Amino acid sequence: MTSKLTDFNEARVFDVCVVGSGAGGAPIAYELAMAGHRVAVLEKGGWYSELDFKKDEMLFRRKTYRSKIADEPHVLEKPDRNGNWSCIETARFWGGNLVGGASNFMSGYFHRLKPEDFRLLSEFGPIEGANIVDWPIDYDDLEPYYTKVEQLVGVSGKVVPHPNLEPRSTADFPFPPTAEHAIAHWFDAAASELGFHPLPMARAILSQPYNDRDACEYSGYCGSYGCRSGAKGGARAALLDHAVATGNCDIITHAKAYRINTDHRGSAVSVDCYDDQGRSVRVRAGIIVIACYSIESIRLLLSSTGSKHPHGIGNHYRQVGKHLHCCAGGTGHGIFDLNRFTSRQSADLKERGPFFNRALQDWYFIDDRAVCEKRIKGGTIDFVFDPPSPTADANALKWDDNHDLLWGSDFKRRLKSHFVETRDFKFEVFCDWLPNDDCHVSLDGSRTDKWGSPVARIKVGYHPHDLKVARYLVDKGIQVMKKMGAQRYFGNAFIAPTVNLIAGGLRFGRDARSSVLDGDCRVHGTDNLFVTDGSFMPTGGSVTPTWTIYANSFRVADKIRRQLGGD
Repeated sequence: MTSKLTDFNEARVFDVCVVGSGAGGAPIAYELAMAGHRVAVLEKGGWYSELDFKKDEMLFRRKTYRSKIADEPHVLEKPDRNGNWSCIETARFWGGNLVGGASNFMSGYFHRLKPEDFRLLSEFGPIEGANIVDWPIDYDDLEPYYTKVEQLVGVSGKVVPHPNLEPRSTADFPFPPTAEHAIAHWFDAAASELGFHPLPMARAILSQPYNDRDACEYSGYCGSYGCRSGAKGGARAALLDHAVATGNCDIITHAKAYRINTDHRGSAVSVDCYDDQGRSVRVRAGIIVIACYSIESIRLLLSSTGSKHPHGIGNHYRQVGKHLHCCAGGTGHGIFDLNRFTSRQSADLKERGPFFNRALQDWYFIDDRAVCEKRIKGGTIDFVFDPPSPTADANALKWDDNHDLLWGSDFKRRLKSHFVETRDFKFEVFCDWLPNDDCHVSLDGSRTDKWGSPVARIKVGYHPHDLKVARYLVDKGIQVMKKMGAQRYFGNAFIAPTVNLIAGGLRFGRDARSSVLDGDCRVHGTDNLFVTDGSFMPTGGSVTPTWTIYANSFRVADKIRRQLGGD
């Protein structure tokens, strides 16, 4: 069932309380509710269904599902390319305050990590200025759970052989690929002619109905938008709806967690929350799981002091908030002039709806003496058509190449070219953002949120190695655009932190002096407090992290079930 804290009975004691309802929290709630345990899920936002998700660009641009900067700012410190630092208040890191979290708005590009990602230090060696460590688990520990996510969350695709294909326990994905864009074969031909290995990209989007969810409707709107059919593998549609249906899971909305309470042994006993009226309510549970996105999970632990945790839970060795990482990389574009193609080719380019599910992982590992003295970790290039965003596009087009404002006829010509005469094809580069001493989260000493709690202060320094790898991959993406026949092509590596792909900060490891969590994602110094969002990750890999977050959460759910006395 769903309820508000306003109606909550504080005398209730749950087996498990999960703070956060996204990709890190939902698998815990689902698995334990299915096993018959009483579960409470605390979600700061509200409950929205498919009927609430409209294909309205302005609805998203008005940040309907995000916190307001006046209520809950983040303080961001970031460098420019000259090493100068600036500090601003922002709300950019609030991915989605609603049941299911930011998974409601993901594009669903799903790649597994490779075995080498779990041993980045031992595989590639140290890099000066980077805090690289091996994971306390390996690929084989997570592989069964990647497979579980494919079925339960719903991953559509086709496995094809390629040089960097990771080991699999199943021959193929459980759902066939989603509908393919008309020019996908252009990409396959161009990449193959260049000697690359084009591969279809798996998507966490159903290509056929499954488990009370409809198949994709191919509206052309996906990433950044909620899904109207339930095909997207967001945490609510895929897992929490079914957890609630067991009768064992309570989703408590409009619950702003602000402190974890611990006993004389240092173990967690309850969570203090504010309801939507500002009233403080205490939720008690035998096991508590934190999964409210890396930055806010860090903030919650730092704010939760006690006799055994004077500097915040798990912070005895001052590791909480350290080793944050974003997703390094870049973007690029190919601009196809429709007047330069046949009528059939032009019509194919204009097609809206089907996905362009293609990626390249030829340089997941780079062994090119032109850029590196030894084999280094590389990354992934995903090729996509963005969903229609005419307002955002027009706003960006008003500036010329010199960053001067365009007016009148010049602006009209640019708008006509963009919307009528050309088609913009995009690629996105993903590579490791190496953890470093200049990328971390702390509590700000001067700014509080509307409830009076210190806000998160986020410093996002990058390592120069990230830019070197990203530029190499961007150049490869531009090669493909040129070969496909684009009239213009360009790309840029970036140093700005990604809004929705942040991980680390509470990394797991074998040694409490250099990590916050043990290998089971239990906070060092406690026996019943776990963290299962992306903050557990010591390194991010060179793919989007959502599939790995889902998989690890299912893995930890098994650990918790056994701790509760299950099989």
